[in-house]
Amino acid sequence: MKARRTIRICLAIAAFALVASACGKDDDGNDDASSSGSGGSSAAAPSYETKAVSGLTGTPKSLADAKKVTIGVKGDQPNLGFKNPKNNQFSGFDIEIAKMIAADLGIDTSGITFKEIPSKNRETALANGEVDYYVGTYTINDERKQQVSFAGPYFVAGQDLLVKKDSDIKGPDDLSGKTVCSATGSTPIQNIKDNYPDAKTTEFDVYSKCVQALLDGQVDAVTTDDAILVGYAAQYPDDLKVVGETFSDEPYGVGVKHGDTALSEFIAAALKRHNENGDYTKAYDATLGKSGETAPEMPEVTTG
Repeated sequence: MKARRTIRICLAIAAFALVASACGKDDDGNDDASSSGSGGSSAAAPSYETKAVSGLTGTPKSLADAKKVTIGVKGDQPNLGFKNPKNNQFSGFDIEIAKMIAADLGIDTSGITFKEIPSKNRETALANGEVDYYVGTYTINDERKQQVSFAGPYFVAGQDLLVKKDSDIKGPDDLSGKTVCSATGSTPIQNIKDNYPDAKTTEFDVYSKCVQALLDGQVDAVTTDDAILVGYAAQYPDDLKVVGETFSDEPYGVGVKHGDTALSEFIAAALKRHNENGDYTKAYDATLGKSGETAPEMPEVTTG
């Protein structure tokens, strides 16, 4: 299965590169054809019926009554969660997932506030009520379940490595003595520390700083989920590449304040509804699907 995923990622990078070569770049290095920072596509992001579902209680009812929601997201991940520097608009697959959930609360885009929260601050932001829920490549694991509650997974990625085109690194077994960069508080950097102790690690608050450090020759590799790395490789097709096979499973979930069962169960139901009515596939096709990847089946969604 991992070998098949590796082939798909290689094809995705190739498809991204072809599209990027056909599209103009703005002064920030982002494609003019898309606010997500990657190549163009004929698939447009879907709109979602804005109507509160019946029988809401607890936090979902409070949010629906207020017609406002604050959602924690990432802003530096092309086609997942990306903030366009020209207009400050957010786009990407995670952003679409966030909008689907809001729509089932009866909240349209005018009532949504997206707030960028670095990986290391996610649990604190949820606990303190800075955000109502968090959608941003948030891997579900047992340690985090002690601090937040999840609905998901809605997507499963895998950890991989981004390196320079001329690098001799082919996978995690080649990391001895090399410097690997990832986001502070992320599961990928902890995986490197735990399982590849001969590697050196450097951390930043956002992945884009790691990518810049790689381009500048300050680190030898960037590690995070393959879905994120493909986007960066596509932005710099002449300089960077994703290598090896994925060496972890990263199930993405929507995070809520720990113990908020009403909200986590509502979100799980919303994800299932939007999968059944086709919104999930349409959202994928308009974002991550720009790589040429076919939309996956949504995993079995649970809460906890």
